[in-house]
Amino acid sequence: MPAGTTWRADADVVVVGAGVAGLAAALAVHRRGRKVVVLSKVGATATHFAQGGIAVVLPDSQDSIEAHVLDTLSAGAGLCDAEAVRSIVSDGYRAVRDLVADGARFDESRSGQWALTREGGHSARRIIHAGGDATGAEVQRALDHAAAMLDVRRSHVVHDILVGPEGVGGVLVGNSDGLGVIQAGAVVLATGGLGHLYSATTNPEGSTGDGIALALRAGVSVADIEFIQFHPTMLHTPDAAGCRPLISEAVRGEGAILVDARGDSVTAGVHPQGDLAPRDVVAGAIARRLRESGDQCVYLDARTIGNFAIRFPTITAACAAAGIDPSVQLIPVVPGRITAAAVSSPIRTVTPRSPGCSPRVRSRAPACTAQTGWLPTVCWKVWWWVGVPGKLLRGSLTAQVWWMNATPRHRVWIAEGCSRR
Repeated sequence: MPAGTTWRADADVVVVGAGVAGLAAALAVHRRGRKVVVLSKVGATATHFAQGGIAVVLPDSQDSIEAHVLDTLSAGAGLCDAEAVRSIVSDGYRAVRDLVADGARFDESRSGQWALTREGGHSARRIIHAGGDATGAEVQRALDHAAAMLDVRRSHVVHDILVGPEGVGGVLVGNSDGLGVIQAGAVVLATGGLGHLYSATTNPEGSTGDGIALALRAGVSVADIEFIQFHPTMLHTPDAAGCRPLISEAVRGEGAILVDARGDSVTAGVHPQGDLAPRDVVAGAIARRLRESGDQCVYLDARTIGNFAIRFPTITAACAAAGIDPSVQLIPVVPGRITAAAVSSPIRTVTPRSPGCSPRVRSRAPACTAQTGWLPTVCWKVWWWVGVPGKLLRGSLTAQVWWMNATPRHRVWIAEGCSRR
């Protein structure tokens, strides 16, 4: 064991992170008969706070896979990997059905079908949701229940991935008993984003870039680290710092409009989709308006939405805590920060270059092909699947998986994605 360590454990696979990406990966490993240990440094995950929903093309609907792909490519402003986008979108419905099999329950319309809403960058109503605006909490609840039999260890901070001549050997971990080692031939990183590099963010407190740092120290290339996504509508209060409530795009999808302090539209003439333009467009329009006006925030006018408190109970509670009643008052908002960086990866099981990796038969593509298509605006609201030798590992919201080491017995998978939808 490394010097200074006081305890040791063993597993086939270590998963770092207990949100939707981590638990989905852990369950997939467990169901294949492998011993898995899940490590989490904090209790609250970014998954829990996700509000709006999941974009998916439902069978027998007026929507289509092609329309969803085109929306994603358009919103990506030329930065998407088309093959990755098509793979994710095409497998969306199957991934959602997997969540349902694990116990997730989504809101239904009067017809008994899943209720759909619309969000920024989408040309159709294709967002399913749960609890009105508590989709992430429902998904986290379902996966927590499904993973109840797993070895999930809270208050464990991973310091390093252990990499030696033989490949990946496990992780160096700190807990209340001191430093220890969990030996494993495979490691999954599912650690969320780095929003807390900013003074105000919609990310939970644990979002400090741990997964990216661990990957870098292990010798894996990181791509698009400069891409920090700004969600257009974070609740603004005079003491706006730390973790702030998100106001879901679904509010605009149900008819709310963005206005400034004078009541003028913020996005008029900016984009054909107006307030439902892609996130970078809307966030940019807000930032320009704030610079021009000197105001501290703009406003969401949701007063035309009937039964707002029923449709958006989480947002209603957050507004009430700030002394705002959305049914009669404007909601003050500013763009909030989340990350869109990723470890450079292939679409399928091709090994990214890193020390100690054996070459695959198929060489890595010259451009970044991270599994989300990894773009600064629409890496959210999509689902993924990743084919690995002899397996199909399906995951969850905005997650990715890739190999660090190509040898059969020593592998690192990374399940990483945007922290807030």
